[in-house]
Amino acid sequence: MISGGWVCALHVRTAGLGGAALGSDEEEIVYLAYVVIDVLTNQVIGEREYAVRPTRRPSEELQTGQPLDIVVQQFDEFVRSLQVDPHSPLFRLVTDGQPPLRQCLHPEACSKELTLPTYYARFHDLRKEYVRAYTLRAVTRAQPAPPPPDHPGSIVDMVNYLGITPYAGENFYAAEVKDMASIIQRIIADGFRLELPETIDLVLETGICSKDDDIDGNCIVRARGLPWQSSDQDIAKFFRGLNVAKGGVALCLSPQGRRNGEALVRFVSQEHRDMALKRHKHHIGPRYIEVYRASGEDFLSVAGGATCEAAAFLSRGAQVIVRMRGLPYDATPQQVLEFFSTGDDPVQVLDGAEGVLFVRRADGRATGDAFVLFAKEDDSPKALSRHRKLIGARYIELFRSTTAEVQQVLNRSLETRTSQASTPSTASAPTEGLLPVALVPQHVITSGTAKDCVRLRGLPYEAQVEHILTFLDEFAKNIVMQGVHMVYNSQGHPSGEAFIQMDSEASAFLCAQQKHHRYMTFGKKQRYIEVFQCSGDDMNLVLTGGVTPATSPKVLSPGTLLSPPPPAPRLLAQHIAHQNLLARQHENLLLSLRPPLVPFLPYMRSPAPPYPGLPVLPQPSVLPTKRTYERAFAGGDGSPAKRPYALPPQLAPQLSLPLLSYAPSAPVFSYANSSPMLPSYSALSSLPTALPAGYGTALSAALPASISSPFPSLSMSMFPTYPYYPGV
Repeated sequence: MISGGWVCALHVRTAGLGGAALGSDEEEIVYLAYVVIDVLTNQVIGEREYAVRPTRRPSEELQTGQPLDIVVQQFDEFVRSLQVDPHSPLFRLVTDGQPPLRQCLHPEACSKELTLPTYYARFHDLRKEYVRAYTLRAVTRAQPAPPPPDHPGSIVDMVNYLGITPYAGENFYAAEVKDMASIIQRIIADGFRLELPETIDLVLETGICSKDDDIDGNCIVRARGLPWQSSDQDIAKFFRGLNVAKGGVALCLSPQGRRNGEALVRFVSQEHRDMALKRHKHHIGPRYIEVYRASGEDFLSVAGGATCEAAAFLSRGAQVIVRMRGLPYDATPQQVLEFFSTGDDPVQVLDGAEGVLFVRRADGRATGDAFVLFAKEDDSPKALSRHRKLIGARYIELFRSTTAEVQQVLNRSLETRTSQASTPSTASAPTEGLLPVALVPQHVITSGTAKDCVRLRGLPYEAQVEHILTFLDEFAKNIVMQGVHMVYNSQGHPSGEAFIQMDSEASAFLCAQQKHHRYMTFGKKQRYIEVFQCSGDDMNLVLTGGVTPATSPKVLSPGTLLSPPPPAPRLLAQHIAHQNLLARQHENLLLSLRPPLVPFLPYMRSPAPPYPGLPVLPQPSVLPTKRTYERAFAGGDGSPAKRPYALPPQLAPQLSLPLLSYAPSAPVFSYANSSPMLPSYSALSSLPTALPAGYGTALSAALPASISSPFPSLSMSMFPTYPYYPGV
């Protein structure tokens, strides 16, 4: 409440939208106007206008202006020249609504890393003061009724209601700030005081949230598209100017415990939540952030704590929480303390061993993660400078963490224990009409603690395997066969992650070192990709669902041929019949890859001397030989497409058959594979079961006269016949 001192009307213009949408388009400030009023005398004692020069997109029309930091400094000096201390509690700024300071000045100063004077963090909203003075107190006046409370349309509405003559001078830009000064003087002259001070929180306060807390669902937003390494402080900077509730930033984690680029933010009021929604698609660096409404249940599911262990750990009053990842499973608190207290810039952990919390699985085994507390904000850069330093033979990853992340990780550990204790030994039948996600077969995925894999994060959702190979460049030749695994979410959409199996740990290490934070260009998009070295166990955990709770979404990889998912019970008979048909077709296809029967007659038990005029063809391998990376991708003399197989000249005139081979593999004779796979069991009658017509005639012409027939009297079939059961 101000009964004396000074107030200063502040008007802000940007290069973009104005009015209620001021600041919603991220445009820079181009004009600032100030009018200083002495409250005791109710007189204007100083006026100043400043043209602000943009720095992101310089404008030729504003080259005469000064950068924002210079303008702020010049006004501070001007106020002091009036014998007024701007840092005094009796000096207040007055703005037309919330956006000038909350949506324009503070966000731009934060993005440009400018420090504003402290008096910019306290102000009065002229519209709220007007409503409080003339609407809520029901002042009896001869003028018409004022606009509805909290909704004065504009400065013009307030000027017209108070009977003030609007400014009609030549300076169009100064008209609004001069009308604001006239309204302030009228409020003071009518005996009212400015009683609704507003404050802007510049520091995010930590706090503990319980699942039993009552959360207002009208104060929550969900931010999506955050950089993976973002901390709660980074998110608070993105919403600078808006007041976030105590402990109101909750980073969301994936089912595997990794940050997924989303966060839930709780504000102190719905008014601040509504202003936060106007920052939809504003930027953190080169990335735009999506902002949506969320509910109180969403926030509690992420930030709400349910264990006394987390509450006791977080109640020690630490200002900094660091998450350690990649610890040896047998790591001790003493090793963690030595990790931070030795080397350059040593830092002490809060409360010693009590400030270290290891995360463990349901069976008590270590997960390799831990949370560490530090007392002061200045300890954060010292602690994080040890990122990727070693404990024993393992490098340790460090991330700035939050109280909500600690709660979330420990809650999942508790949920795992509960789900394992309540899960029966036999799985229940699938729900009617619900098809579970098929996972990668276990034998296809590597395992073990050897870090011969790399993990890619931040991929464009449209990226395919060929784009990953192009991004990896020279390291693509170190990928093992079927070693690229794209990760999908439970809805079947790309998650922006992929795992690559390399041929050695050295290849994975060099790939992670040289490709980390490199850019992938996809069309007009340019995204930097995070590349981490990981082990087969890490990849196995993600791709196969690992030890994730039964309720968590699964991920899969399309890198290999997957069997169809089990159908609903009502389709069981048709499903078994279809699987039986596919098995028969697959077996016939494998049998078609056998060596040709032409040169090896049934009664030739040993490699006897060949018949005159009939050479013995070389025995081909049953399956094509494995091709190396160079043979598969490098250009060769021959095209990899199918081409006619050159027969020996002795058989070429007599044998006119469509014999094909797939170069550069060994020749494979096949008759059954000349038509597409059969779509149903009814088409099985078209499957060839005997040698083609005229086959024996062509061979008889090439045999000696002593042999009358190339085949014995018994009938031969290319494929064995099996009884087929179309259903159950």
